Amino acid sequence: MADPTNGPTDEQGKARENRSQLSLKCEVRQGVRPWKMTLLEDISPSGFRIAWFPDCRAEIPLRIRIPGLELLTATVRWQRDYHVGCEFTSPLHVAVLEHIVRQANR
Repeated sequence: MADPTNGPTDEQGKARENRSQLSLKCEVRQGVRPWKMTLLEDISPSGFRIAWFPDCRAEIPLRIRIPGLELLTATVRWQRDYHVGCEFTSPLHVAVLEHIVRQANR
């Protein structure tokens, strides 16, 4: 959904940052479950959207391994239409975000 006066919004109607669209394979896991491959579909300094993965639970922190980066932790904020929206526990530095986007565009 978009608010024409304030730019893009998330599923709850809160303003969100501009996101970079991309397509990058990564791995995710929750708790001690096995790592699962998924597709990172968009990203901003505060969060990201990935393709759906089975048994995703909002109450369990999510770990994401993006090739070339350290392990990142996030909270699941929404699940809809085979997509999962997450918020990083610590926002990404702009240089890290730019590195991820460049890597995806190779």
